[in-house]
Amino acid sequence: MKRASLYSSARRKAENEGLVPKKIELKPRFAWKESLRKHRVPLLAATPGALALAFVLVQWGAIVSPQQLTQEDIDVAVTRALETVPLPSAAAKAYEAVRGSIVRVRAFMDGPDGGEVEGNVGTGVVILDTGVILTNIHVVAGAKRISLTFSDGLESGAVVTGTRPEDDLAVLQAQTLPDDLQAATLQSTSGLAPGDHVTAVGFPFGIGPSVSSGVVSGLGREFRSPEGKRVLTNLIQFDAAANPGNSGGPLVNASGEVVGIVTGILNPTQQRVFVGIGFAVPIENAAMAVGVPPF
Repeated sequence: MKRASLYSSARRKAENEGLVPKKIELKPRFAWKESLRKHRVPLLAATPGALALAFVLVQWGAIVSPQQLTQEDIDVAVTRALETVPLPSAAAKAYEAVRGSIVRVRAFMDGPDGGEVEGNVGTGVVILDTGVILTNIHVVAGAKRISLTFSDGLESGAVVTGTRPEDDLAVLQAQTLPDDLQAATLQSTSGLAPGDHVTAVGFPFGIGPSVSSGVVSGLGREFRSPEGKRVLTNLIQFDAAANPGNSGGPLVNASGEVVGIVTGILNPTQQRVFVGIGFAVPIENAAMAVGVPPF
């Protein structure tokens, strides 16, 4: 018998009798591949569940650990919102600021049969919450009765408490006041310049309140009133559309502050419609009609 065979037989006998430890059989280097092949089906069956579990863990982690927003993130979000949601126009913001102070003014005259008829229709603006209102003299001149309609629909009578003929201005006092009457904010014209945005609000031809917008065309203008044949001076020239009925209404800057009172339009024809040149009395002159400094 060969030596190797004798050694193997002796070794097995010693192992069986417990005299030496059994020889440890080493597995092949790539035994894991064999194991993977044996368990391939169970692993494939478990894969969807494992993926679902991983997704839940990721989502849970996102909830419990929210990302900290930086100033850059906020700026980007605000910019995106501004691009998708348009801001209101300058005219819309100006109107919103002054709309609660706009008043429709109607003058009633004696009729031919002894009754009364509606005469001029114009606009007024509340400058004191006690019911003090500015309008033009030519709107209420010769009126037997003056009727006001406030922005909330309340109607009231009014009386003339003061006039300033050199500026075609009349001061009215409302006899009945709405709850929470809103007075307009007045602003000096000292900072007003040609090209500044302005808005005119009123009742052209009795329709309104109507809003038109434009710019200041010039300052310090003169205008001869066709009604009173009077020369008005130091006027604001503007190109926001104005027509009969706008008279006495406010000329408002981009911040919604009243800078003038619309008083006339220039038109070389007899149609009395707007052709691009309107005039307003500066609010400083209007305040003098009331007898109190506005600033």
